[in-house]
Amino acid sequence: MKLWKVIGMAAFAGVAASGVVVARNQRRRAAYTPDQIRERLHQRLAEASAPRPE
Repeated sequence: MKLWKVIGMAAFAGVAASGVVVARNQRRRAAYTPDQIRERLHQRLAEASAPRPE
């Protein structure tokens, strides 16, 4: 029965760690102004639609 407790605690720690990573990424994204986001999206679109040399 102790093995299941250890597995459960490891799963809980993994979920908590994932939540920390998601929160950190969300804060970084929230730091952008709408103009910065728009500029980055336009840049990515231009890169994606540019013809690739063969």
